[in-house]
Amino acid sequence: MAKKKRTATIHRKTKETDIRVKLGLDGAGRFRGSVGVGFMDHMLDLFARHGHFDLEVKGAGDLHIDPHHTVEDLGLTLGEALLEAVGDKSGIRRFGEASVPMEESLATCVLDFCGRPYLVLLAKIPNKKLGDFDTELVEDFFRALANTAGITLHLSVPYGRNVHHIVEALFKAFARALSQSVELDPRVKGVLSTKGKL
Repeated sequence: MAKKKRTATIHRKTKETDIRVKLGLDGAGRFRGSVGVGFMDHMLDLFARHGHFDLEVKGAGDLHIDPHHTVEDLGLTLGEALLEAVGDKSGIRRFGEASVPMEESLATCVLDFCGRPYLVLLAKIPNKKLGDFDTELVEDFFRALANTAGITLHLSVPYGRNVHHIVEALFKAFARALSQSVELDPRVKGVLSTKGKL
């Protein structure tokens, strides 16, 4: 019996943005495309690489205003793609946990791909720009993704100085924890829940 491909293609179009995401959970860590926000593209590239996902993104938004709508809608679209690609969650490990250092900064991600969206972000991220990216959008991106994917997501940075390092470590920790949570475990029959459903 052929193994089912865990992929999804989602297109979200509003008056503010037009974003298409193609995601493969069992990939080789390849990223292609852009949403027109350089730092966000950098985060998507390392998300794909460190999560071993194949990710293609094509996005356009009202960047003449600011990157907010584009980044938030990207989170919504990627979250929807994750939910579709994982299917009924049969056989997945469900939980994921990763800590990633980046020089002086340390980020930790613990998540549950359970159908109950929730975000806890314990990180002092100075409100500044990284290129054309406003750092306050980190929380908006992860909240949007957690809500549409149905992930309970806990992110923390106990210490760090360089803002680029703090944010990059968060995305890498998220990628690794997510990869762990969607990994298929032959010991898991059906879904990993006493309820019989996630």
